[in-house]
Amino acid sequence: MPFKVIAITGTPGTGKTTLARKLKRQGYLLLDVPSLIKNFKLATGYDRKRRCAIINVEGLVKAIGMSIRQIKRMNKGLKGVVIDSHLSHYLPKTLVSKCIVVRCSLKTLERRLQKKGYLQRKIRDNLEAEIFEVCLQEAREKGHTIKVMTT
Repeated sequence: MPFKVIAITGTPGTGKTTLARKLKRQGYLLLDVPSLIKNFKLATGYDRKRRCAIINVEGLVKAIGMSIRQIKRMNKGLKGVVIDSHLSHYLPKTLVSKCIVVRCSLKTLERRLQKKGYLQRKIRDNLEAEIFEVCLQEAREKGHTIKVMTT
């Protein structure tokens, strides 16, 4: 079975991590994107209005690519690697076997983001991103083989 790279993307709160954990139990390695951001110092600033780090996406793509190549070389019976991030669709299509875009209803998304303690403005921004299918459209623009999953 060929080594697969699965990029899981979607608006924050749609269920990416839940899906990624299921794939981990099936023999995939879950790439720790927050650790990559920290270790490669890819946070270039902080957005006070949204209360989140500003990420160097180009640098993150390079760091993920390097990590995947290392994992492939050391492959010890893994089915592949899973990248769980709302930025994973930025990876080049040549690196990704499948891009899974996770979606959910607006009501569910709003409830999940409230439970996570998101500010109302950030909730609104993420609801708008879901309405306009931002991750899906950007994944299409990158030319990925896409599967849409609804949670």
